[in-house]
Amino acid sequence: MARDGAIYVCQSCGAVHGKWSGQCSACGQWNSIVEESRSAPPGALKPTANSRTRGLQFETLQSDTPEPPRIITGVTEFDRVCGGGVVPGSAILLSGDPGVGKSTLLLDVAGRAALAGKRIAYISGEEAVEQIRSRARRMGLEKAPVELASATALREILGTLKREKFDIVIVDSIQTLWSDAHEAGPGSVTQVRACASEMVRMAKAGGPAVILVGHVTKDGQVAGPRVVEHMVDAVLSFEGERGYPFRILRAGKNRFGATDEIGVFEMGDAGLREVANPSALFLGEGKDRAPGAAVFAGIEGSRPVLVEMQALVSKSAYGTPRRAVVGWDTGRLAMVLAVLEARCGIGFGDQDVYLNVAGGLRINEPAADLAAAAALISSATDMPLPQGCVVFGEVSLSGELRAVGRAEARLREAQKLGFDHVLSPPLTVKDKGVKVTAINRLAQAVERISQNRY
Repeated sequence: MARDGAIYVCQSCGAVHGKWSGQCSACGQWNSIVEESRSAPPGALKPTANSRTRGLQFETLQSDTPEPPRIITGVTEFDRVCGGGVVPGSAILLSGDPGVGKSTLLLDVAGRAALAGKRIAYISGEEAVEQIRSRARRMGLEKAPVELASATALREILGTLKREKFDIVIVDSIQTLWSDAHEAGPGSVTQVRACASEMVRMAKAGGPAVILVGHVTKDGQVAGPRVVEHMVDAVLSFEGERGYPFRILRAGKNRFGATDEIGVFEMGDAGLREVANPSALFLGEGKDRAPGAAVFAGIEGSRPVLVEMQALVSKSAYGTPRRAVVGWDTGRLAMVLAVLEARCGIGFGDQDVYLNVAGGLRINEPAADLAAAAALISSATDMPLPQGCVVFGEVSLSGELRAVGRAEARLREAQKLGFDHVLSPPLTVKDKGVKVTAINRLAQAVERISQNRY
């Protein structure tokens, strides 16, 4: 039996249980249920002596009030992912693995925006002010007029922000804040939900734009209840593969912009450096292309990106062949292998298959099907693709190739980086600028690659 005044809350999904159990029945996580004191949820109605309430006043979609201009922080890649700048009064949640560079990115954003004349508040609950100053000196931002504070009490933070007028407020991180209206400890579901709700409410009531840093769990999800993601206007994730200096900023949710934009950064000794041309980073530097490598012309948001896809096909030493994929969907690899075997006569039943996207980038486009197939064919036949050739196209289950969107932007990016040949489905682009080898079926790609005919 649960004690009076106590509830049991799952720290993974936020589900409330009447008693403790080892596994959460809502999300299936083990050992995630923690006892918390029962308290009124944030924003709950309280009984008053006067029960009369004022009715709602509806308005139309038309308005004479001009839309406020976005806040340009000066970090071009960050502004791009936000949709062209930070919207005043918006709430943004930034998540990422420990040590990926979230605090470094936000300090860069704060410093450049402050140097541009914006009033920025940086509130840290994990670091002392001296630690932030030390990082700013390393990044060359020690002269930026950013107002720093180290605090965790929600009431104190809200009282200060309501008295002062800021353009952007950065809170690092939401898991360190605590509200005295709840008895749960900092970082618990109750505290995270309550503190995030109050910060978002302050932003929507004519306050500054709020950027909250959120920790992630071991499976990559934002720690705390998913309701926090629904409260904010944008959810940004900062990703980076261990061993690579590249960092990618993605928008998983954005009410004021596209959700398929990415920002590319490179981590160095002096902090993060923006990468204006990510294609040059994700391509190999060798002059001769090895068998099993194909350059894919992809689209990430509004920008084209060229990336090298690498495949290795080798004889399996065990009864069950291995399939290993890094940076691409395992299901799509299985589909491409099945089409190659059923429609093209290339069997991989006794072969180990390894597929890797160079540079640590993750590709989600169906247009990468043909590039992956070309890399697999090249490795299986030991025939390299031409050095100046890029590949893109979608593979159907019948073995036919389908055209993909934004072909003109892909061709321009390939031409800009010195590529002069494209292997793809038939294109309707008038001014191609490069030689295009149009193929209608995957079997034709097998024939051309194995015979080195382009």
